[in-house]
Amino acid sequence: DPLASGMLPLCLGEATKIAGDLLEGRKCYTFTVRLGERSATGDREGEIVERIPVPALDAAAIEAGATRFLGSSSQIPPMYSAIKQQGQPLYKLARKGIEVERVPRSIDIASLELQRVEGDELSWRVLCSKGTYVRVLAEDLARVLGTCGHVVALRREYVEPFAEFPMLRLEAVTAASVAAALVPADAALPQLPGVEVDSPSAARLRQGQALGGVAGGPPGRVKLYEADSGFFGLGELDATGTLRPSRLFNRHE
Repeated sequence: DPLASGMLPLCLGEATKIAGDLLEGRKCYTFTVRLGERSATGDREGEIVERIPVPALDAAAIEAGATRFLGSSSQIPPMYSAIKQQGQPLYKLARKGIEVERVPRSIDIASLELQRVEGDELSWRVLCSKGTYVRVLAEDLARVLGTCGHVVALRREYVEPFAEFPMLRLEAVTAASVAAALVPADAALPQLPGVEVDSPSAARLRQGQALGGVAGGPPGRVKLYEADSGFFGLGELDATGTLRPSRLFNRHE
């Protein structure tokens, strides 16, 4: 989304091995919908393709309409998206004037709060699951309110679990002094319990061997820590107390 701003977590080096976990996290956005006009792209970058008068609305009516979007539902991805069909990104087909059928995706909206009403523009804050297209949500909201609409402002406030973490501008990220502000890789996995092992046990795990008799809580994925060395990857702990390596970081001597 060219008009979007806000948080974009970056995984560097060995931390790319947990990038998939970050993709699963919920996202919080603030966005503004301009009612009465729908664009080809769903945002202000596209040509206006539909106009519908905006009915008289008050905050209570707007918030009542928004409640139907809370919880689990399905959403049809927009044509202007990077989703591929037969190896071709949909946005390339859309630019050629080609529209194809898209498979609905399951999404979940945890909260949707009206922030501001100013003329025909409504500003919202949404906490949603991965795979949610805010542009589609904005269009659907406008339809429920008896008109059409498109996104004119979009900002990603945070990606879980980094709601309380400060953001750095791109210029700061590329600066030599940024190393001090880097977040440890295990900070991206607060939902996983940690298991600490001694150095000989860590060496065995790095060689692909399993460890028996490990006490680390309920079965499932765990963060692995080597005594005195810190986080070094992910493992799987089963109900018998057997710990197996699943995703380990390479050591840098």
